[in-house]
Amino acid sequence: MKSGQIIGIVVFAIGLVLLYFAYNASNAPVDQITNAVTGRFTNQTMWYLIGGIAAAIGGGLLFLFGRRA
Repeated sequence: MKSGQIIGIVVFAIGLVLLYFAYNASNAPVDQITNAVTGRFTNQTMWYLIGGIAAAIGGGLLFLFGRRA
């Protein structure tokens, strides 16, 4: 396994962890109330979601198409 693929797996795993944190944060009572009142999640939850999605996609792409040398 090449180093680019290993880095891709690590970044993908970090993305999954961030998505897990986003899921837990979105189910917190404070975030539920904020979502019910304003219709959106808190900034922290949104950053977890954005970072998790970006890391998961980036890690997957790096694993598939990363440095092939």
